[in-house]
Amino acid sequence: MKLWMLRHAPVLLPPGLCYGASDVAADTALTREAAKAFAPLPPQGTPVWVSGLQRAQQLAGALQTERPDLGAVRVDTRLNEMDFGTWELQRWDAVPRSAFDEWMADFAHHRFGGMESTQQLLYRVAAALGDLRPATSTDVVWVTHAGVIRAVQHIVGSGGPHIREAGEWPKDAPLPGAWMSLEF
Repeated sequence: MKLWMLRHAPVLLPPGLCYGASDVAADTALTREAAKAFAPLPPQGTPVWVSGLQRAQQLAGALQTERPDLGAVRVDTRLNEMDFGTWELQRWDAVPRSAFDEWMADFAHHRFGGMESTQQLLYRVAAALGDLRPATSTDVVWVTHAGVIRAVQHIVGSGGPHIREAGEWPKDAPLPGAWMSLEF
């Protein structure tokens, strides 16, 4: 089974804002371009799972327009981006250094912005992966976010959803509108 992880297109926000779980729209033209570029890759009938956030749902809809032969779209909020709480829609450079230091000191369990920890993100993504494996032996597309894609990389690379420190967190994720895949 191949898991295709397609990241939403660039959002309609000024650069440098933390937007994690905020439900913001993506650029419509770039969303269509991303769907057209990705559309030839998945086999006919491939199920599509999508985050509950509109920027991902826009891309899933555009992909369905390009490829109506793909499987039905399934909304799964476990594919939502990490919730940064009070830091949502704030400039990253306005977040106090002390807030980052607290997070890095307890990367697994500290709730950066007061809402969700990295460990909580990993557990919900692992649960979605767990549901995926028995549900299908075919390819699957996830239309999601950078944090979720990094979480999948960590879970697959380390053999589980546990993390101890920030240095274990994957550095790379697809750019907005791009994708990667992993074989299971």
